[in-house]
Amino acid sequence: MIKEEKNTGINFFQRYLTVWVFLCMIVGVLLGHFAPALPAFSNKFEYSRISIPMAVLIWVMIYPMMLKVDFRSIQNVGKNPKGLFVTWIVNWLIKPFTMYGFAFLFYPIHVIIM
Repeated sequence: MIKEEKNTGINFFQRYLTVWVFLCMIVGVLLGHFAPALPAFSNKFEYSRISIPMAVLIWVMIYPMMLKVDFRSIQNVGKNPKGLFVTWIVNWLIKPFTMYGFAFLFYPIHVIIM
């Protein structure tokens, strides 16, 4: 027997996600400004120029989404590969050039050439 999930819409956190992101950015900037020892302390936890606290926080952010992935559906991707082809085209043919374009617009030229 298949359980029916009822669609309850988006919750409070999801509805105001943009607000939470901006609040976190503001808190981060304020912490860096008023407590400069805190970022300096967290910068000590690096491995190969990768911030371990940042890596852990990104993992905590991504992990709940990974739990919702239906890995059994991967078996059927060969039956209808249109979505896979669109993903490949966007990720390998469009995104690299648009990201280079953004870098060219917003970074100083000497950073891009290096």
